[in-house]
Amino acid sequence: MKNQNPFRYFKTSPEIIRLAVMMYVRFPLSLRNVEDLLHERGIDICHETVRYWWNRFGPMFASEIRRTRVSRLECYSNWQWHIDEVLVRINGEQHYLWRAVDHEGEVLETYVTKRRDKAAALAFLKKAMKRYGEPKVIVTDRLASYKAASREINSSQKQEVGRWMNNRAENSHLPFRRRERAMQRFRRMRSLQKFVALHSSVYNLFNHERHLTKRNDFKDQRQAALSEWQQLCAA
Repeated sequence: MKNQNPFRYFKTSPEIIRLAVMMYVRFPLSLRNVEDLLHERGIDICHETVRYWWNRFGPMFASEIRRTRVSRLECYSNWQWHIDEVLVRINGEQHYLWRAVDHEGEVLETYVTKRRDKAAALAFLKKAMKRYGEPKVIVTDRLASYKAASREINSSQKQEVGRWMNNRAENSHLPFRRRERAMQRFRRMRSLQKFVALHSSVYNLFNHERHLTKRNDFKDQRQAALSEWQQLCAA
């Protein structure tokens, strides 16, 4: 049976909805910034409409991006993973955002927990390995939870720790930090988990390592990413 069109009850065209969601998630813009930018293009909507669109369609877009990329990532993402956690405050309480990045900067998995103990690290590693398989090398910082969790799943011999070896994971937090400031932080743990899953998928789609490629190659990759985005959830 053919899947139903998710835009079937909306008067606004799917192209405008995709554009609004992309602008809000990809760039460090607030809801009102997106409203103003769309108004300049002759599209008159409320900022709450943008909020509703990304809440409704964002997970659909992210799941479709992951579905098309996971099969390709299985070919090379198991060589080396970089894993790191970053502190995020939700209503004044400390939470931790775990992130696994492969050797090419692709964000594999994100996970939000209230603690950064052995149980949290173990749950994160099992979640990532369930989707992508076991890597050959796991690069981490000196947090003891990683060593305890790796020992639990018999991967302690794969762990590598070094002073600057985990810079790739550290740098992958920077786009999220810019979005966090634009959104004036988060109110709930559930909304944080939902947004980082969507943000990482969009980041992977439009991250082309432009400093490592020629200008013509970068333009072709950027156009291919835009074309793929415009076809998301197409009827």
